[in-house]
Amino acid sequence: MKPFVRLSAVAAPLDMANVDTDKIIPARYLRKPREPGYDRWLFHDLRFDAEGRERPDFVLNQPAYRTARILVAGPNFGCGSSREGAVYALLDSGIASVIAPSFGDIHYANEIQNGMLPVLLPEATCAALRAQLRAAPGAQITIDLEAQTVSGPDGMVHRFTIDPVYRERLLKGLDEVGLVLEYLPQIEAFEAQHFRALPWLGYQE
Repeated sequence: MKPFVRLSAVAAPLDMANVDTDKIIPARYLRKPREPGYDRWLFHDLRFDAEGRERPDFVLNQPAYRTARILVAGPNFGCGSSREGAVYALLDSGIASVIAPSFGDIHYANEIQNGMLPVLLPEATCAALRAQLRAAPGAQITIDLEAQTVSGPDGMVHRFTIDPVYRERLLKGLDEVGLVLEYLPQIEAFEAQHFRALPWLGYQE
């Protein structure tokens, strides 16, 4: 997993609240293996009509937003089921961060676990950012995880908060196991001393 430190990229406004994980990736596609092309399932039923044609009114189908790496969404993004495939589809489409007023708890954790940065900003701030992005298609947003700031297209800087452990994991590009393994020498030293002091606890063949 790559470290997330600072990202300046095209951002897309997703003017929808309560975008559940079934909208992010419909359940019928969860059986698909994660391989090249997995990104085609992202927002599938919003992006395509029944004949498989792109819906021109969906934001990510519009030329200015096709390369977006940041989504600015409405409240309760990623609610619903816990499917990790929703994060895979976002990642494989190039989305590295979602900014929203609130997230489904499990989806928020899944984004962190896979190296994405979910950013919590007030609803009014998210609405203002989406308005700026609609007014200037292709505009960029900058997210600085070290400084915990988001800079909008208008240059205004917004601060956000994130759990320090999540911040450290993302900055170092570590999942939960990787974070524990950073302390492997101390863990092994403790275990060795523990079994020297209490040898009867040691495993015997």
